[in-house]
Amino acid sequence: MIFKNVLSRSDMISCLLCLDPPCSEACPKGDPAKMLKNVWFDNQDIAAMSLPGINPCVKCDAPCEKACISKRNVQIKNIITRLSDEVRPVAEIEIPENESALKCDICGVPLENPFLLSSSVVSSTYDMCARAFDAGWAGACFKTICSFDIHEASPRFSAISGDNGSIIGFKNIEQLSDHSVSENMEIFRKLKKNYPNKVILASIMGQNEAEWESLAKLCEENGADAIELNFSCPNMQEDGLGSDIGQLPELVERFTKAAKRSTTIPVFAKLTPNVATMSPAAEAALRGGADGIAAINTIKSITGVNPYTYAGDASVRGKSVIGGYSGNAVKPIALRFMAELGKNEKLKGMHISGMGGIETWRDALEFMLLGAGSIQITTAVMQYGYGIIDQLKAGLNYYLVQMGIKSVKDIIGAGIDSVSNTTDDLERDTVLLPKFALDKCVHCGRCVVSCNDGGHQAISFEDRIPHLDGSKCVGCHLCLLVCPEHAISHSKRRINRGDG
Repeated sequence: MIFKNVLSRSDMISCLLCLDPPCSEACPKGDPAKMLKNVWFDNQDIAAMSLPGINPCVKCDAPCEKACISKRNVQIKNIITRLSDEVRPVAEIEIPENESALKCDICGVPLENPFLLSSSVVSSTYDMCARAFDAGWAGACFKTICSFDIHEASPRFSAISGDNGSIIGFKNIEQLSDHSVSENMEIFRKLKKNYPNKVILASIMGQNEAEWESLAKLCEENGADAIELNFSCPNMQEDGLGSDIGQLPELVERFTKAAKRSTTIPVFAKLTPNVATMSPAAEAALRGGADGIAAINTIKSITGVNPYTYAGDASVRGKSVIGGYSGNAVKPIALRFMAELGKNEKLKGMHISGMGGIETWRDALEFMLLGAGSIQITTAVMQYGYGIIDQLKAGLNYYLVQMGIKSVKDIIGAGIDSVSNTTDDLERDTVLLPKFALDKCVHCGRCVVSCNDGGHQAISFEDRIPHLDGSKCVGCHLCLLVCPEHAISHSKRRINRGDG
């Protein structure tokens, strides 16, 4: 496994990740679109190992590039050549055919792999769930079922996008399922009949104890394998619902007890990140009898304000509201809550279903290392489709085999001890200096600017060559983060503070 990628998304920044990609239709030797998708989703080693021994692009006039519909044509031949020449020689293992290492469970309910659709629009109809199951998802948490009428606003999404249009952060003001309870129960029965080995989590929201109890019972009777209690939706019109509950531990405990009274299947409390700490609500769910925790739901946000209309995004006839923020931008916040839950001794033994900004298998791995036993995803599916399950499964499986890990269950919580509850535990007497690879440096001076104006003035710029003054460097590694060519790395040289 190449832990430091030779290629990255920036190498294919103009790729559109097309449906029925013209580049692959034009290529007489392979499937370049699949190669590009693997690179995009952190599977460059798998892309390289799927190539033949000899670079197929040698003596090829690149009809794939001629067929590319991007206005900034992707350098497909160059990318595949680099996969063949730079990545394949150092890849350690062949692509494993067996995915048995991915088998796990959710509170004893078997999962083919740890990947589930989270409760949202991506899991809101029979046809959508069926297509996801056919694609390879292990299960789905169905869009939240309730007894009250839902009427959505239009538009109801906004986003913060990257240079190529990919979504970094995503805001929604969507609410719950707009199907009736009886319609949703019919969907459950049909899904369970046609996909008996797929796992169905029923997300529910009640207005009082009686509703939480009756909805949980109804979902179990109609085929749900587990119940997820939505204590965290930030978009509800009425007070006392969604994230209002998740911020009050006494309500979490009361409504969890209500749901547990009527069902024998596992019950999860889906908790809100719109709190200073999640442990009080999680412990309340445990007292109420919850078998697991699902986290995180979306974060209350405003993604932008139009400078001409003064309305926030998304605007409905000039009005906007605070909505739920998701996407890769929230992953650090989600991981923080994973660590909090994973380190809480009172919660030991509870299954944690992790979500929040997961796009690639590496993202999923990070959640599992901090204690998540299953993974839920929505925003990445909204952007890239159900087909990302191929990259998720392949990448995680390749990692497990390469590391000699027999089961994905063996990595759950493996990284939790590295997270300290206090900064006092960190060693502060030495400095790890950065290392400059001048053969990769293009002499832009970005490291100098950042060190001078945001660091400790430890890098000089003479004849357009950066020079590090070790006596001034404090080892913050800001220079490494801003270098656009990845020409700066962590060195092995650690010195005593104050030494040069």
